[in-house]
Amino acid sequence: MSRGSTAGFDRHITIFSPDGRLYQVEYAFKAIAQSGLTSVGIRGKDSAVVVTQKKIPDKLLDAATLTNLFPLTPRIGCLMTGQAADSRSQVHRARIEAAEWKYKFGYEISADMLCRRMADLSQVYTQNAEMRPLGCCMMLIAVDPQLGPMLYKCDPAGY
Repeated sequence: MSRGSTAGFDRHITIFSPDGRLYQVEYAFKAIAQSGLTSVGIRGKDSAVVVTQKKIPDKLLDAATLTNLFPLTPRIGCLMTGQAADSRSQVHRARIEAAEWKYKFGYEISADMLCRRMADLSQVYTQNAEMRPLGCCMMLIAVDPQLGPMLYKCDPAGY
């Protein structure tokens, strides 16, 4: 019944292994890698662009209905890489966060604040046993009137 050096440390999310690793977070990164998609984001002085592959998992699915690009606000969009269900969940949460910010403060949320908020939520998922880290990575792309184009990345570890 020996499981090697990881014995018991990958059963709960809040237990660190002797070498200081959270295996559940590493499993979330493996889930992103297993999606088989490559995503790239580039920001220049006056533009920003994100690019990803489009793979259709089943020939019965209509290719026009699958996307990894989602609008969050009129000025912020995101590119999701990883598990499709986790991606939709995180996009929904980002839209809720942006709407609550606008309701609370009366103006649109900035891309860096939305990314920081989503990273904080992802980091909370690594602390609570009733939640699991989402197997998706979010790239936020935006154009700010004062700061110009912006590009941010948020992963399951909360970075």
